[in-house]
Amino acid sequence: MATGVARAEEPIVIGAAIAQSGIIAPYDDGPAKAMEIAAEEINAKGGLLGRPLKIIYSDTKSDIAYGATAAQDVIDKGANMVVVTCDYDYGSAAASVADGAGLIAFSTCAGDPKFGPSGIGPNAFTMATGAPGQAVAITEWAYDKMGWRSGYLLLDTTIAFDASFADFFTRRWVELAGPEGLAGKDTFGGEDPQIASQITRIKALPKQPDFIVLASFPPGGASALRQLRAAGINQPILASESWDGDYWLDAVPNLSDFYFVTYGSVFGNDTRPAVVDFMSKFEKKFGQRPVTSHALTGYSVIQGWAKAVEQAGTLEAGKVREKLEVFVDEPLLAGPTTFTKDSHINMQRDLILLEVKGGKTGNVVGIVKAKQMPK
Repeated sequence: MATGVARAEEPIVIGAAIAQSGIIAPYDDGPAKAMEIAAEEINAKGGLLGRPLKIIYSDTKSDIAYGATAAQDVIDKGANMVVVTCDYDYGSAAASVADGAGLIAFSTCAGDPKFGPSGIGPNAFTMATGAPGQAVAITEWAYDKMGWRSGYLLLDTTIAFDASFADFFTRRWVELAGPEGLAGKDTFGGEDPQIASQITRIKALPKQPDFIVLASFPPGGASALRQLRAAGINQPILASESWDGDYWLDAVPNLSDFYFVTYGSVFGNDTRPAVVDFMSKFEKKFGQRPVTSHALTGYSVIQGWAKAVEQAGTLEAGKVREKLEVFVDEPLLAGPTTFTKDSHINMQRDLILLEVKGGKTGNVVGIVKAKQMPK
């Protein structure tokens, strides 16, 4: 009986193999803090399966190669589930180690569709609204709401997320505006974002596009964005969740006409009650708002995984996976969540569309959602 009591009080360990330093840290900081909030709430209600949740960390240092080491570190320390970085490239190595160890691996917000059975293994899930869904949502807004008919794509080739975003923008835009609606496309490398030649090609177009899609992320993408504006390319620029927050904004002084989709507004003007309530909890606990709204996905990882564990009545990965794979519009903070055996990522959720105007970000344009995913 004494052994049984001791086991009942043993913590359930969640191992976070994430970036606590380096260029990816801003994307993992908010989700990690939000995980702490979710775990505290579960513990206050008696824990999970009668046991408290405990989160431990290992810093990947924003080093793709170090992800596997960080995952093994938390597994060696007793992790029952592993949370990995908010990106396929930076999180997949850690997820593969967890999957290989027979544990559920959950990315807070890796948005590339390969994060799951096809690219990692059966135990890998992501709480993201995927890059394809983000791209389609903002593309349909550009066509339907803004009436734009000519777009140009500039792709940073650094990570898979941006390649997926660019691919689905192109496919949906051509469906809507026709092949002639794509004025052109070009690429650059985010690690050395000197884009003088790309700018020359844009300015040499026989007719300037109505807008530009910048499939990239700070800090390299911010350098490219600064160069575009300095060269007098002043068309509206559309982007993904990678541009959430304002930590990068000083790199592009007085920026305007820049639009991006993300999970929620961290600037105090999101009117959705669940988001408002969460932001209030976050600020009360940590004394400041999240760096980005990816925090919503971190909370949802714990929220969703705990629901599956409770339904399964066990921590055994196979049984938990089975419960996750029958989620249909499960009401989580990140949005209604559906998983299947073949797809461990969501595409068609509500996203908030924010505008940078006059050097200030967070201006709410509206709520968008992908209506029709390209075939």
